[in-house]
Parts: sequence; C-alpha cells; structure tokens
Amino acid sequence: SSKGAKLLALAGKVRHGGLIEVPMGRTSREIVEGPGGGVPEGRSLKAVQLGGPSGGCIPARLADTPVDYEALTERGAMMGSGGLVVLDDRDCMVDISRFFLTFTRQESFGKCTFCRIGTQRMLEILERMCQGKARRNDLQLLEELADRVNRTSLCGLGQTAPNPVVTALKYFRDEFVAHLEGRCPAGKCADLIHY
Repeated sequence: SSKGAKLLALAGKVRHGGLIEVPMGRTSREIVEGPGGGVPEGRSLKAVQLGGPSGGCIPARLADTPVDYEALTERGAMMGSGGLVVLDDRDCMVDISRFFLTFTRQESFGKCTFCRIGTQRMLEILERMCQGKARRNDLQLLEELADRVNRTSLCGLGQTAPNPVVTALKYFRDEFVAHLEGRCPAGKCADLIHY
C-alpha cells in the first residue's frame, strides 16, 4: 500500500552517498548497489540502518526487504526521516547501537522517567560493553530497559529510541555476547583489541 517515490539520505559505507529519490518497494540491496554504487571494494555489506537515529538495523541477509512502510516495520525498522546508513563488515553493531542511542538520549525531552533515565542506563551498558567492562546480566538488563522505554514513553521519540539496540540484538546477538566475553569481532572497540 506504499505508493509513489521516497527521498532517502544515503550514507555510510557506500561509494556514492547523498540525497536520492527511489520508487517505493525497491529493496535496500537495490538501493545500495544501484544509486549507492555498492560498498567499497574488498568490503562486504553487513547491514543497513533505516529510519534515522530511531530506526532499526536490517542485516545483509534480509537486504531484499522492500523499502516501504509495512515491510520495514515488520523487520523492526521504519521509514522515519528517510535515512539509510550502509554498514560494512568493519562496523561493530554494539558500537553502532551506542552511537544512535547517544543521539536519542540527548534529544529526550525528559518528561518520561523511562525515556530520560532508561535511555541513559541503556547507553551506560553499551559503553561498558565497548570498553570491555560488561557485566554478566547486561544483555538481560538492556532488553528489559528497551522494552520499558518503548512501552512507557509518551512521545514517538521515547517509543522508538530503543529500536537500533533492539534490532541489533535481534539480528546480531552474537556480537553482543562476544563483547560480554571481552571480544569485538569487528575490531572496532579499541579497549577490546589485544596485541
């Protein structure tokens, strides 16, 4: 039922970023490889983050999902502000989650306790994970906080702030577990690199 065209801000690990217009229903793979020119040579597509800072991450194995309102929502992402950030095999999904949550936490109006404090606690957990200081129950706590922030926030920002974390946990849980073990599979988190 999504008709017409959509303006997207294409960014990240792609050869040709910028503002593009595509017909609704194009897949993220078609967008990355078409107007985006693909990921840089020698790299592989890992995921796309759709919908702006409150959007969700869709893994490369689901890159044939149509970019329309209904299909993106089914995958945990959204059309949102029309952002499409391309991630490659060098990106750490824990670090990406931390990056987007930093923005939404700063943008919180502060009226709802779970949005104001819950997003801060979620961010602290992600920062611990990236620094190699994660605690055993951090994943469970992260999921519980994400659920409560989503369900108890009054505005759209609070309700969607956990999306990047929730989708990264859903599709890239192994990376979060690796961080609990003191490893960053992507080699991005400097505190987890050992020589």
